[in-house]
Amino acid sequence: MNKFVFFGGKGGVGKTTVSSAYGLKCARDGLRTLLVSTDPAHSTSDVFDQQFDDDPKPVEGHEDLFAMELDPDEEVQRHMREIKSTMSDQVSPAIVNEIDRQIELAHRTPGAYEAALFDRFIDVMRNSDEYDRVVFDTSPTGGTLRLLALPEFLESWIERLTDKRKESVDLFEKAAIGDKEARQKLKEDPIIRRLTERKEMFEFAGETLREESAFYLVLNPDELSIEESRRAIDDLTDANLTVGGLVVNKVAPAPDDDETGKGATYLRERHRTEQDRLERIHSEFDQPVVAVIEQRVSEIKGDLLAEVTEELGIETAASPPQA
Repeated sequence: MNKFVFFGGKGGVGKTTVSSAYGLKCARDGLRTLLVSTDPAHSTSDVFDQQFDDDPKPVEGHEDLFAMELDPDEEVQRHMREIKSTMSDQVSPAIVNEIDRQIELAHRTPGAYEAALFDRFIDVMRNSDEYDRVVFDTSPTGGTLRLLALPEFLESWIERLTDKRKESVDLFEKAAIGDKEARQKLKEDPIIRRLTERKEMFEFAGETLREESAFYLVLNPDELSIEESRRAIDDLTDANLTVGGLVVNKVAPAPDDDETGKGATYLRERHRTEQDRLERIHSEFDQPVVAVIEQRVSEIKGDLLAEVTEELGIETAASPPQA
């Protein structure tokens, strides 16, 4: 098992339950584990009856387990402040206000959450040396996949920006101060330095996601969830990311044979339909089903979370060193 483990899936399938259970399983097996939620619903706090924020906190009652919740709105504001600060040092004072206005407009567009979360997401990964395992309870599939597809796209985009900037600085400075001084200016250019830093960050993200990360999809035994998972696997595969397994959650239990009445009839029919879908999942997907988790009557927390932990057939041991 790799250091970084991601649980994705469409909204409402139970990613928080599964990721929390897996985080607890890792901690119980002696791994210092950080559970990170990027879901704006902040359900992790509900699971453990404890409030979390964007700084890791020990989970009460569970040794070696820590949790944090990233707030998308706060991350967008933080991202915007950082960019404004960077740009104000690199542009003429006369256009600072216009630059600020353009940055604010950009952060209201689709994709702003993904971009802001992506920076924080990488920051968590780069500063996780004190943890043996980092478990991500991600946002619904579509946003997550856009997030995970960013490194390769942004690496090439930044390369082109850097080349253009170098060309611009080179031509301008040669015309103004001569060839030797222009080369020195090129080395000191703050925009090129910033672009290089960003490129290195995206390279780190791409390499880490491909080589040190494991991805699992959580789905329910219904048609919409199955088709969404199929599309997610295709998109992850296109991004050179491998799905290690499927967790089928919220499966209806079968009533006892002697149970009758409308409720028992409904449950029996639903159970039969879902078992047919489970067979489809087993036969139509190349990825293994690593857990089938039955629907509970109550919210899954406390002892119920411990039960789910036992049902997860996902390894916690670290991968052996590569030869």
